[in-house]
Amino acid sequence: MGCFASTPKDSGGNRRRPGSIGEVSVYVPGLRIPKPVDFAQSLGDHLSKNIVERLSALRTRIVVMASQEGPTITRTKKKSATQHGDSTLADLQQALEDYLPVLLGLVKDGCHLQYKVQFVWVNQEDDAEETAMSNAWYEVLSVLHLMATLSLSQANLLLLPRTSADGYQPKVSEESRRASVDIFLKAAGYLDCAVRHVLPQLPTELRRNLPVDLAEGVLRALCLQALGQGVDIQLGMAIDSTKATLAVKRRLACEMVKYWQQAQDNITNLPLGNGWGEKHRHFVKWKYVEAKAAAYYYHGMILDEGNTEKSHGMAVAALQAADEYFKESKKLCEAFNAAPPLSRNAPLWGTMKYLSEKIPKDTSSKVRINRDLYSYERIMETAPTLPDFALALKPDEYQLPQVDSSWRTENVNGIQTAPNHIKV
Repeated sequence: MGCFASTPKDSGGNRRRPGSIGEVSVYVPGLRIPKPVDFAQSLGDHLSKNIVERLSALRTRIVVMASQEGPTITRTKKKSATQHGDSTLADLQQALEDYLPVLLGLVKDGCHLQYKVQFVWVNQEDDAEETAMSNAWYEVLSVLHLMATLSLSQANLLLLPRTSADGYQPKVSEESRRASVDIFLKAAGYLDCAVRHVLPQLPTELRRNLPVDLAEGVLRALCLQALGQGVDIQLGMAIDSTKATLAVKRRLACEMVKYWQQAQDNITNLPLGNGWGEKHRHFVKWKYVEAKAAAYYYHGMILDEGNTEKSHGMAVAALQAADEYFKESKKLCEAFNAAPPLSRNAPLWGTMKYLSEKIPKDTSSKVRINRDLYSYERIMETAPTLPDFALALKPDEYQLPQVDSSWRTENVNGIQTAPNHIKV
């Protein structure tokens, strides 16, 4: 049940996009912006004035904040503090968390009210400028997607190198790196919940007509990207640690390859359009190839520890592959930055700062004069297979919150509701 409507991209000017988003360490989708809803008209005959006014006030707060800040919230300069001392990101995140428990009353126990309100959101990656659906689960899905997007934006801000106190090379503090991993897992948790518990609530027809921003493949890809970037941070910390062995670093790098490969598989056949969608595709391809450069480098270094001619030959092949993937990743990075909205590289740090120095140097020393004898195709043909490791990093176990207590005494068409968790 529930109807839908999509507005073509040339029908209006609701979708505002920045021309440039500055420095990027984390891909942050353009924010989908909710449009105003008249709850009183749709629900006034079914719910008390109190509930209708709460829904209206909570959602209007989100509409106003997202509309004002949406076009600029993914830019990388620090936001000025609000009068409450919180960032814009935190304020909007809190507004969404306040709204969700009240919203969930519309879908509790299959309540018929979930079909009464037409929710409209402005898309970013889809060709259609906006999508309207008369199903409250669509609203829940959109809220979770926005919560994940805000988390990714927060992680991006944390992972932009800042000038250190000693005035030398810009750095990302260990505290920020550790905090970003927690945020990546939180974002992945929102997206995992959306895929496993919210999408199945939508009828098949509505699922087929979701904007590509909310397509299952995009949600899964964003979840895997968050986990992949979390592992990238862990690898960077392992590189900085004197206790981490080559085997530990290789395992992390190989896990990172699997996350990015799965992310790419999920969006390969999706109609990601120009703009944010194309930029998303470029980012995943870039990070997948970059991860392969790291994995082949560490695999080659471990193979080189062997004492046989065969292991040495395999090490050379792995290092050559790492070098080729590294060079390819730089080209893909340029393509990502050139795709609108324009972006630029943050100063190198962490994993890739280390490997940008080590891969060319170690490959050159191992391969020496034989390097020119191999074409790109020959190198890729002879590269040894990477070891397969189980993926260790998992999304947070996020669960939809309990329905707000204001629904306890609410009468829906004469039937009093009772407090309950959403059944998913």
